[in-house]
Order: sequence, then C-alpha cells, then structure tokens
Amino acid sequence: MPRFLINKGTPLRGRIRASGAKNSVLPIIAASLLTDGKSTIEEIPCLNDVRTMCELIECLGARVRLEEGQNRLIIDSGNITNTVAPYELVNKMRASFLVMGPLLARQGMAKISLPGGCAIGNRPVDLHLKGFAAMGADIVQGHGYIIAKTRGRLRGSRIYLDFPSVGATENILMAAVLAEGQTIIENAAIEPEIVDLTTFLTSMGADIKGAGTDTIRINGVKELKGVTHAVIPDRIEAGTFMVATAISGGDVIIENVVPDHLKPVSAKLREAGVEISEELTSIHVRAGKPLKAVDIKTHPYPGFPTDMQSQMAALLSVASGTSILIETVFDNRFMYISELKRMGAKIKVEGRSAVIEGTDKLMGATVRATDLRAGAALVLAGLVAEGTTEITDIEHIDRGYMNFDEKLRKLGADIVRVED
Repeated sequence: MPRFLINKGTPLRGRIRASGAKNSVLPIIAASLLTDGKSTIEEIPCLNDVRTMCELIECLGARVRLEEGQNRLIIDSGNITNTVAPYELVNKMRASFLVMGPLLARQGMAKISLPGGCAIGNRPVDLHLKGFAAMGADIVQGHGYIIAKTRGRLRGSRIYLDFPSVGATENILMAAVLAEGQTIIENAAIEPEIVDLTTFLTSMGADIKGAGTDTIRINGVKELKGVTHAVIPDRIEAGTFMVATAISGGDVIIENVVPDHLKPVSAKLREAGVEISEELTSIHVRAGKPLKAVDIKTHPYPGFPTDMQSQMAALLSVASGTSILIETVFDNRFMYISELKRMGAKIKVEGRSAVIEGTDKLMGATVRATDLRAGAALVLAGLVAEGTTEITDIEHIDRGYMNFDEKLRKLGADIVRVED
C-alpha cells in the first residue's frame, strides 16, 4: 500500500490551482443518467471517487470516457439497461447512493446496496427514502439492499427535510426533475454544490427555482437533453491549501477559487492571525506572524464546514493558547485526534468537543489516515513536525485530493509518495 513520507521543510510559497469540486462532480455524474443524450463535464478532478462513480454508471449501461489529461468526462446515457447498483462499488463510496434518484425518475426502479465511504459517523439515508416515498415510490429494505419502485412516473410532492442534508437534497432534486407536477423541498441544503448541480440540471432543461435557498421548487418536465458543463472549484481543497500555507508560515496564492465559498475558513484564519486577501478568482494567504488560538463550531453551509474541521485542528495544535472545536454535523469525526496526539498534539475530546492546547512543536511519527479529511490534517501536521512523518492508508486522501503530494511539492514541501 502507498504511504507518504514528510519532513519538516521551509514555509510554502508560490501559486497553486484548485481542482474542480469533488462534492459537486459526483452528483453531476449521477444526474447525467437523467438524459438519453451525451453530456460533457469539464474541470473534472481525476480522483478515485470519480473513477468509482464512472464504474458505477458504466455498470448501469452508460458509456463513459474519462480524458484525464484534459480533466474532461464524456457520458452517453442513451442505453441504461441495469437498475442494480452492486455492493462492491457502492460500499466504496457513499455518494454512489445518488444514482437512486435518477434511476427512479428515468427507469422507475432502483436496487442499491446500503452505502459505504469514510467512517466519520452515522449518515443514514432515511431522508432520501422519505422524499422518494412522498413522491410515490414503494421502498423495501433487506439483505443489505434498498429497492425502490414506482407505478408510472414519480409525483410531485411537498417534502420537508428534518436536517438540511446535502445528499438528500441532491437525490430528491434529481428525482423531482422528471416527476409529474411540482415538488417543493423545504429546509433544503444551500451548499454551493447544490447550486452547481442545479445549474447543470437547468441547462439540461429542468425547471428549478430557489437553489441556494432553503426552499427549492421543481416543476417536472418530460425529458432532459445532454449538455456541456464546467464544475465549480473545490472549496475544501482550496481551504486545505489555505490552512497548509498558514501552518507552515508561508505565502501562497490559490487560484481557481470562489472566495465567497470560503468565507468561514478565511474568517477563522484571519482570527488566528493570518493575512488573507481576495481577488475575483483567487485568494492570497500570508502567514508570517505566530498563530493564535480560535474557537470553531461546525455547521451546514454557510457555517464553518465540517470537511475543514480536522485540518484546522492540526493548525490549532501549534497555535498559541487554548482552542475549542465543536463538531455538530457528524458524530464520529474525531477519530484522527489519537493520531495527532501521537505527534505530540495536546487535545482532549469530550463528546463532540475537542479542547486543543497549542504546543511549541509537533514530532514526526508513523500515523494512519482514518478518513479523507483526517488524512489531509495529518499531512499538514507533518509539514511542521520535527523529523519524519509517515502516513499510511493514504488511499483515503487520494479519494478527495488530486495530486495532493505533487501540488505540495510545487510549493516547496518535502513530501514523497512511497509505493510498497
């Protein structure tokens, strides 16, 4: 299995370009199943999760061409013959469950294995199923699969989400675009990735209003056409490089970003003593001063993103003072803390809160990436730890960061990938 070896280096400096958003492209790939035409998706991050989703829709009958050199994906969904999403693919990645909405809308049936993905806590799909049931789907669960069927087309309905789940909002939205009548999703997620999916669907011919607000109205249409669409920049990748720059005391310009999508990260970094300046599509991060402790509480967008929580914990481990980090979105997202503590971090966990006492230095150690963002946090800690840090299980990191080690080396980091 591959691993990273990291030695403490000089502050990061230079320019880096953020890739297309992983959390945007996965539902967009699923949405391509809604048309029997050909869709071209540009600014694709060539990640393991993207490849898994491509395998899945190929299993369903789509023809897929991933042009990695051009960061382009071409999908022909004209011959969807299968409605069963197998365990071996869905178990790799939770986002695979997003094919249920499109399959129900277009084929009237879907049989999907219960999803896998990072072990960061309980992430049930009950809100997805509640929405499908409200639209007339019959749902049966058993033997590790969920089977949903419709009698004719789905019917528009008024659906209230108990929690503004991104995945449930996306899945119900995709199901609703081909349903009869109007669907209203209340307490919907408002993340930028929802807006990007809606832009893709609207360009295909869907009738959607209110994306980016907590109430989305969808008037069903009879068919959609294939289109060309460019995915928005990845705010989590950009945020990770912002924190990497800050923890190393560096000076980096991150290009291909939407600064508004990063407001909570920018605000907390400024509070920690980091200088942040914004242009139309770039962010300049300068961190020459000592870092200061800050308190963070994660929330759904536009609050501080849970996907940036672990990276900030790494930074706060070397900040002056005591910080409090509260996780409100997932119930098991502190698994990485025991790994940070192996590097000398002083962190105490109480339920969903972590109290972080800044220390003068971290020490290199052999640690394990317990999930995608936890792996990124350990890489950031390794940038400033004395000695060598060895990170195993980096396949988690490869799921969400395109050429992560190469981009860091471009900025001056001492990081190598070792293939056993």
